[in-house]
Amino acid sequence: MDAEAHRPDPDPGTQDREARVIRREAVRYRELLASERQGAALYRGLAASAAGEQQQIFLELAAVEERHAAHWADKLTALGADVPAPRRPGPRTKLLSWLARRFSVDAVLPFVERAEHSDAGLYEGDPDAAPGMAADERSHARVLTRLRDGTRGDAAEGGRAIARRERWHRNDRSGALRAAVFGVNDGLVSNGSLVMGFAGSGAAGTTILFAGVAGLLAGAFSMAAGEYISMRSQREAYERELSLEAEELRDDPEAEAEELALIYRAKGLDADEAQRVATTIMKDSDTALDTMAREELGLDPEELGSPWSAAFSSLIAFALGAVVVVLPYLFGSGTAALVTAIALAATALFVVGSALGLLNGRTALRSGARQLLVGSGAALAVYFIGHVIGAGRI
Repeated sequence: MDAEAHRPDPDPGTQDREARVIRREAVRYRELLASERQGAALYRGLAASAAGEQQQIFLELAAVEERHAAHWADKLTALGADVPAPRRPGPRTKLLSWLARRFSVDAVLPFVERAEHSDAGLYEGDPDAAPGMAADERSHARVLTRLRDGTRGDAAEGGRAIARRERWHRNDRSGALRAAVFGVNDGLVSNGSLVMGFAGSGAAGTTILFAGVAGLLAGAFSMAAGEYISMRSQREAYERELSLEAEELRDDPEAEAEELALIYRAKGLDADEAQRVATTIMKDSDTALDTMAREELGLDPEELGSPWSAAFSSLIAFALGAVVVVLPYLFGSGTAALVTAIALAATALFVVGSALGLLNGRTALRSGARQLLVGSGAALAVYFIGHVIGAGRI
């Protein structure tokens, strides 16, 4: 009798376990495939708003992400699972690409860099990842850091353009994006709380409307004035530091060259190479000032910020946030206006929180819910305070 006839049937339990493992693997592969495709779409979106070397770097990063995506597609095929068709860019990709077009690539680089750093160890120890994929992910984070810092080239090829890392808002040349993001949020929370306080006191609809409009105007112009003064003072301080550095370069270039060489040595270059790079840089006064400003002062002379742009953005953004709770009282009053105002404010808080979450590479739902909880808590507290004051006619 044939030996095959005596072979026992496969254990159904074993088959079920194997099927479950395959399904889990397929789900994971699809998630990684989607993530890599979104990464490629984001880099291509940023490349469309960039130029020169920066554009080429983004296109190369997109090609790497597409190669990773192809790997996970092949893994799905090997499992016998369907490979999903490419999807349209997700909300985060669309938002960051739009911001790059509207403001600048530099304005969104910190958000992309932060997400890449959080994903740098994604494929570490993953037996299903292709060789080099973990190194690619780590490299992405370093490349974006160099792009953000303005670093180009290396010492062996003729020196380094050094830039000390700054907070993300310094990468937005005008400060407009930073002011806009926080302006909308401040307008929503502060004017929403103000209107809720008057509503809780039992004030008439016209009184609530007047309070809301007054809060909108006062807050918007106050934010604009504060942002202008802050940016102007910051710019003047930076200009003063640059002026002093220019005087030092003019009066004692040898000492400045020695200081620059010491900085490069502290960064890992040997003494001869550091001296050679410093000497080369000091031959051109503009290059020397730019390098010393970046390295010694942590400043980018071309990105000191525009007070007027930041002030205008802050004014408009605050007004947009503050007008949300005022609109219902323009067309009605009483309970209907209050309920509509609460609904609009809650929606706006969730949308703003979600947008901030997407920018930071966080889950939109969680960030939106957190923003809604915090903003609603503030408005509710003021509402009850207004109710207590209104009941006591204080």
